[in-house]
Amino acid sequence: MAIVGLTGGIGSGKSTVVRMFGDLGVHWIDADDVAREVVEPGTPALKAIAEHFGADILDAAGALDRAKLRTIVFETPDEREWLEALLHPIIREELSRQLKPDNYSLPYVLLVTPLLFETDQHQIVDYALVVDVPVDVQIERTVARDANSREQVERIIAAQMPRDQRCGKADAIIDNNRPHVDVERQVHELHKKMLVDFA
Repeated sequence: MAIVGLTGGIGSGKSTVVRMFGDLGVHWIDADDVAREVVEPGTPALKAIAEHFGADILDAAGALDRAKLRTIVFETPDEREWLEALLHPIIREELSRQLKPDNYSLPYVLLVTPLLFETDQHQIVDYALVVDVPVDVQIERTVARDANSREQVERIIAAQMPRDQRCGKADAIIDNNRPHVDVERQVHELHKKMLVDFA
């Protein structure tokens, strides 16, 4: 079964597009959800993180204090490398497990991941699908959705792969800066094509 990586910059509309594929019966998982699952209380990964960074990396309920961890790894590249070395193999193994659904008849599944090309996740996909919108649209949508400041969103976009580079690595691109009905048409056409290509 083929694994199709679905990616795009922040605010590009990955969630909207993947729901359209889901409506066609396509199995999909979100790498961000899996990344959260592998550090839930009681997991070996969370235990290792608490041993490495100290117990104050946990909140009062014993869950990971993401904001605190983000600050540490953002300011200390060595710590980020340590964390990535711990988590990336665990996440990849869990992704592989969840990408093999039981009793599933379609020839492909979707892996939704904002960092497909920035991490080693591109190594597990057979086909890369990019959801694309202009940068000013990314900023507008993200500011409206997340109540982040424009500057904050611009920093996030600057940390992601540049738009032209991401589109250059794509096997297919969905233009999400169009009316909903047109985006749906693009999804349906791609779905038909992938059913044939991966059959």
